[in-house]
Amino acid sequence: MRFPAWQLVLPTVLTLLTACSEQKKPQTEQAQPAAPATPVDTIARAPAKPARPDTSYVHDVAAFLAGQRVSSQSKLQPLTTQSAWQAFATDASKSWDTYNATRTSKIEAWAATELDSVRAASPTIFYPFSGPDLLNVVTMFPDSKTYVLLGLEPVGSVPDASMLENPKLYPAVKASLWSVLNFSFFRTNDMAVELNARNAKKAPVKNTLDTTAASKPTKAVVLDGTLPLMLLFAARTGHQVQAVRYVQLDKEGQLLDADSAVVQKPSLKTVPGVEMVMLNKAGVEQKVYYFSADISDWKMGTTNDAVIKYAQSLGELTTYVKSATYLMHKSYFSKVRNLILDRSNYVLQDDSGIALKYFRPTEWQLTYYGTYKRPINLFANHYQPAMTAAYADTVHRPRPLPFGTGYNWRQNDSNLLLAHRQKPL
Repeated sequence: MRFPAWQLVLPTVLTLLTACSEQKKPQTEQAQPAAPATPVDTIARAPAKPARPDTSYVHDVAAFLAGQRVSSQSKLQPLTTQSAWQAFATDASKSWDTYNATRTSKIEAWAATELDSVRAASPTIFYPFSGPDLLNVVTMFPDSKTYVLLGLEPVGSVPDASMLENPKLYPAVKASLWSVLNFSFFRTNDMAVELNARNAKKAPVKNTLDTTAASKPTKAVVLDGTLPLMLLFAARTGHQVQAVRYVQLDKEGQLLDADSAVVQKPSLKTVPGVEMVMLNKAGVEQKVYYFSADISDWKMGTTNDAVIKYAQSLGELTTYVKSATYLMHKSYFSKVRNLILDRSNYVLQDDSGIALKYFRPTEWQLTYYGTYKRPINLFANHYQPAMTAAYADTVHRPRPLPFGTGYNWRQNDSNLLLAHRQKPL
């Protein structure tokens, strides 16, 4: 019996995703860009008065990584005249044109109709298990004021000129983006390899997110965390990056400034993060926070539930969950699951998010989209008969979903659930 090529390749790709559920985070070092004085926040907090970075440089880095033009006066301008970058930019342009035509335009059209009232009531988006996926969340919710992303991947830094001159940058960026542009989610192994650049220069990196011996890193790479990819996504979604700064959460969940040492080599009890300020196409300021944190119950106990306390301080939430390896189906992710159910007015997720049984019918109005089939073989034990029954309801039929998302990434196999709290918080 013959199988299409994607059916042969995808199971192997997806076996790499099991790593998302467990604990340790890679550690990195940082090289900083020059920081002339301008009236914006700083990427590295000095003990006394913080230095302030060149805003134009930060956005030029974002554009450079995205394969887009940098400003004419940028110190990166000479690099864009090199044939290697130009080939990279041409290839990136083709990939993004295809992605925008096959996914972005469909998501935007669907969300404008199905999520119009949700968007209007969603100033803060909470996106656990996101990794660096700013791309999908700003496409779904383009007008929110604040986005809070959580993942195991290290925070990373704004690449300096020496990193951007490294010819290995381009294949590393392409490899990191391959699965999200093709399947809508990040492959954990790609990020474990591609987001540990600087350690790779000193010694082989132990891939703590990889469970397969055959896929250990075999070559040096040049990205060091989520921030470079978040910058890239900001540029590719039409945002102007204004500033970035390192942050951390204290044990009470308060957001504090942090220096590079704390963020690049955090202790076991530290929750490091980064704040990115950007302007959307209308010139409205938006803030993106990424925290490198294991949000299992046990690990959050060692950090005094700082992530939970911080999220509670944000007020009413809209939660977005996609390709979350079914972690919140499990008993030892109860804290983040309860946070979402307690503090969200809306939850938009695929079936890998919160199990259907946790949404009490007296509290939540549920709208189903797309098609529910059994989870892929890797997650077969998370099949939900209740979801099958819900999607078979002939009175309240599921609504169409004109794009693919999640692990069952093909359009006719994907599902989304919109849960609306019946009595707003």
